[in-house]
Amino acid sequence: MPDALERLKILINSSTPIVVMETVEETRAVGLVCAACAELNMAVFEWSIADGLVRSGSNVPAIPGADLQMRINAARHAANPDAPESSKSAVYNTQDPVQALANLESMTLEAVFILKDFHRHMDSPVIVRRLRDVGQKFSANRRTLILTTPSIAMPPELTGLIEYLDLPLPGRERLLQIIDETFNRLAKTKTYVVKRTLDASGVDAVANNLRGLTEEEAERAVSQALVRRYALCPETITDVLEAKKELLRHSGMLEFIDASDNMSSVGGLDNLKRWLAQRRGAWEESAREFGLEPPRGMIVLGIQGCGKSLCARAVAGEWKIPLVKFDSAAIFDKYIGETEKHIQKVFKVAEGLAPCVLWIDELEKVFAGSQPDSASVDAGVSSRILAAFLSWMQDRKAPVFVAATCNNVTGLPPELIRKGRFDELFFVDLPNQTERKQIFGIQLVRRKRNPAEFDLERVAAAAEGYSGAEIDAAVQTAMYAAFSSKQQVSTQGLLDALKATVPLSTTRAEEIQALRKWARTRAVPAATAEGRGQGA
Repeated sequence: MPDALERLKILINSSTPIVVMETVEETRAVGLVCAACAELNMAVFEWSIADGLVRSGSNVPAIPGADLQMRINAARHAANPDAPESSKSAVYNTQDPVQALANLESMTLEAVFILKDFHRHMDSPVIVRRLRDVGQKFSANRRTLILTTPSIAMPPELTGLIEYLDLPLPGRERLLQIIDETFNRLAKTKTYVVKRTLDASGVDAVANNLRGLTEEEAERAVSQALVRRYALCPETITDVLEAKKELLRHSGMLEFIDASDNMSSVGGLDNLKRWLAQRRGAWEESAREFGLEPPRGMIVLGIQGCGKSLCARAVAGEWKIPLVKFDSAAIFDKYIGETEKHIQKVFKVAEGLAPCVLWIDELEKVFAGSQPDSASVDAGVSSRILAAFLSWMQDRKAPVFVAATCNNVTGLPPELIRKGRFDELFFVDLPNQTERKQIFGIQLVRRKRNPAEFDLERVAAAAEGYSGAEIDAAVQTAMYAAFSSKQQVSTQGLLDALKATVPLSTTRAEEIQALRKWARTRAVPAATAEGRGQGA
């Protein structure tokens, strides 16, 4: 937030005519503008189609040396709609957006004008023309239009007059303030009594679980958790996490995944397990003091059904950090420029959750249209997404570990897999005898069966050429057969289930051989030479 405030002051002082703030936190945006204008000794006007042009924030105190949040809170209070009616009187004949812009064009007062929800009027050529006229006049002195909107597509006529300002996600200190402010607000109500039984470390855990949310989302999550228990208690830690999962799910681009699996649920892959074990905790302060940078990520390439997705999930479970899944389909938008904004929002939220694992499944499909001969298919959107992703992978500082999976390596742009973006490219092959035994054992234990009661050597030998997913399916088939016949699962039942399945290694043998040939000199085997294999 300090960076946002200072940047806004610079934009206003440099006579930037139009500043766009794309955010759902309108109250926070208005508070930030009022705080900046209080320090610059400038007037603030707010426009909405409901009220017209209204002067606000004129009584915002400039508090020298005060905490930033105190200044913004003071600004919010000054802009409160419950302020005296005399400070809320609208300028005559300004409810209509065209007339409001005409009035702004004739004003000479140095001030900042906040236009709310103006995206709803941008399809009018008259509005666009008026905005351009106002912007050209405002660029000559210290007057600025601030457009606050959840999302807006700006016409090309205005691009030379516009600067964008993003509201950063709240950091740890601000989240702790939100917890205290929300608790104190609810504690003052007479409807119910809210108790505080959580110690300082517990409050830190609550703040940690709020990372990645906006200020308003964090306040809402805390409020719901407090009202649910009528207390700030140990259960609040889990309640807040569940509320955050729901909020991220509704965002449509990131999904919070329960990382209950760890690397013990993965059969084989000793090289990959060793590599991950060496990097555990590399995002902590002690690692930075040692001179280490957080690991950037890995691509797990392999045959379908070989446990690549399980590996990605298991990393977060093993490291005990949050796991979020990137929904590539949700970021694409029919409007030009909106897809690029969506991908930037994904990066922003992921960094707010850090340290975390960002799981991208089937990486080659995300950038399917980024090849030079396919750029015309989607007007170059995939190429621009690839450029944004490569830039973020190269330059980011937040400890976000990208765990990507890939089935078709020929669909990956070469610049994506070079060192500096991902740390390593691992190849996952079909399991050998030893690993097939491990996978059968893991699957039987999951289904409450004792592996010692089965001849695993025999069934593992019969499953030669089967992937982990096919072994899982065979065990499941044997379970259904045993249940329907009112019998216990047996070694023979597993053998019968295997015989009824034709593995992928048979139906797609040529493709698998080609993939192995490519990976032999370009990727690191995920398993040791003695234990070539894959996850369960």
